[in-house]
Amino acid sequence: MLPIEKVQNLIDKHLKLEKELSSGEIDKKKYAEMSKEYSDLNDIIKHAKEYLSYKKETEDLINIINDKSSDKEMKEFASSELENLEENYQINEKKIKLFLLPKDIADSKNAIIEIRAGTGGLEASLFASDLYKMYEKVCQKKKWNIEIISISKSDAGGLKEVISLIKGRNIYSALKYESGVHRVQRVPDTETQGRVHTSAATVAVLPEAEDLDIKLDEKDLRIDVFRSSGPGGQSVNTTDSAVRITHVPTGIVVSQQDEKSQIRNKEKGLKILKSRIYDYERQKIDKERSMDRKSKIGTGDRSERIRTYNFPQGRVTDHRINLTMHKLEEFMEGEIFDEMIENLSLQAQQEELNKIN
Repeated sequence: MLPIEKVQNLIDKHLKLEKELSSGEIDKKKYAEMSKEYSDLNDIIKHAKEYLSYKKETEDLINIINDKSSDKEMKEFASSELENLEENYQINEKKIKLFLLPKDIADSKNAIIEIRAGTGGLEASLFASDLYKMYEKVCQKKKWNIEIISISKSDAGGLKEVISLIKGRNIYSALKYESGVHRVQRVPDTETQGRVHTSAATVAVLPEAEDLDIKLDEKDLRIDVFRSSGPGGQSVNTTDSAVRITHVPTGIVVSQQDEKSQIRNKEKGLKILKSRIYDYERQKIDKERSMDRKSKIGTGDRSERIRTYNFPQGRVTDHRINLTMHKLEEFMEGEIFDEMIENLSLQAQQEELNKIN
């Protein structure tokens, strides 16, 4: 059972914000912050009020049921209402608990998604390309903006690596459970005997770091410039435009050579570097808070095999929640991606609820 004072605090806070926002005495920046908080509370306030009125309403209905002067029809109605009240109480309690769970401040951020070919040679690079196209289609359907920061193609027309920035509303919240090893089982185009091969690609989803999140000190950076190269090592241009940035304290290294301009490569490299450092610091804090934190639904372990795409059988399986969808083609087209994300989010929320129950 939730502490009554916690639920009452939500109602009091909502009322206080309502009065302050209508006073016209708040500066623009604070008004935006308070409006966001007020809007968030709007989603839960009805459930909070119903939760607090449960005891009184229950007592009233029980009195009707036990009252000898109440007729049979009234007692039946009261019994039915009591059942509905009990059911709503459970629903309201769960919704309030979910609302009170600690918020991940990164959830509302844009995301940097890094896809790399893993084991499986050229077939792995083709799968990495397919994964990128899948996320691209998801972005199109959800009207998110996707922008390539860095790309490295393979000889087979696949991708060795692609790093993109996805912009929109609550992007990191929607994509953070995609981090990990994605495995594919299918017959490659080059396979003459029809044998199924297994290969893999890794996906890393990082919240985009803003200047307020990470302050980079120039003395902590080692910046090397070199001549960019394409497939096979041939020189792409004749100037030292490629940039390698090393963050000495963490050892994180970013190389960027997509642009012909050294300045643009440095800008892009720093954007990736900031997000990787921000993610590194977040993971470090999470580990310090809970040394035994080993959730089924993780967002940090890049080596964890999270999903298998089986083309011969037309199915996609997420191993963390044991969910199999027999609609692989639709999934790769971004059609039922939301269903997968919703199931992952619900399971993660339930795990958090189990910790406080």
